[in-house]
Amino acid sequence: MANLKEVRERIRSVQNTQQITSAMKMVSAAKLRRAQMAITDMRPYANKLNDMLRNILANLDGDASTSFNQERPLQRAALVVVTSNRGLAGAFNTNVIKSAVKTLKEDLSGATQIDVYAIGKKGNDYFRRNFAKDERVNLISDYVGLFEDLAFDNTQQVPLRIMNAFEAGDYDRAYVSYARFRNAAVQFAETEQFLPVLPPEVEEGAETGKFKADYIFEPSQEELLNYLVPSILQTSFHKYLLDTHASEHGARMTAMDKATENAQELLRDLKISYNKARQEAITNEILEIVGGAAALEDG
Repeated sequence: MANLKEVRERIRSVQNTQQITSAMKMVSAAKLRRAQMAITDMRPYANKLNDMLRNILANLDGDASTSFNQERPLQRAALVVVTSNRGLAGAFNTNVIKSAVKTLKEDLSGATQIDVYAIGKKGNDYFRRNFAKDERVNLISDYVGLFEDLAFDNTQQVPLRIMNAFEAGDYDRAYVSYARFRNAAVQFAETEQFLPVLPPEVEEGAETGKFKADYIFEPSQEELLNYLVPSILQTSFHKYLLDTHASEHGARMTAMDKATENAQELLRDLKISYNKARQEAITNEILEIVGGAAALEDG
């Protein structure tokens, strides 16, 4: 009977766990709907602005220029790592961190100083544990709690700080590691170059003049660039955050759904084990009764 008691306790424990994972799945699903609407509405706008920015910077005329597309020898760089504040989201945070570390070790291998801006506790904890002794890496934890308020006025402080440092020559390059949202089950961990702005890609064999953008600037090219370029860069950065926010809830909903299914399978196996043990105990009791009755008859 001690075995039966142990199995009953395990069944009760798994049922409690299943209730928790099911509740977390429903909460993540509700949050995902809002986050998915935000990034679905934002992405086409941000992508179009980003394409327009690259075309403008690739086709500047006369003396008009901006510092945000200037290539410099790599010495100092910034790496923004966007993760979540909580776990229980499968490999979501791990994949983003892997992408960031790969960029740090490959694309930024020649940098003498790298400022890592951690947005989200998971990324911050990882770099604090694993890169504390790396003299090149300087962890900046000022924006760990940025996901608590994703209003544009709040999130723009990070790109503004990086853009100002890039203009001043404090950074020669800047990257952002984030999770691009596709759907609830699929998210892609990516690292994109934020600064300097990359020129538009030209397909092999295509005519260069074919991609010449014809923009009419009013009032002046210089004046519009001073306002337009920073605004587009801030919008692109905001898209990175919305993408990661939706990806987090999608990954957590999927992970909790799988955990709930696994708990259901485990419950089924435990109930089978419980019934077998119970039948065995009943059979033993019957055998004892029959054996006792036979002994009394013989006596």
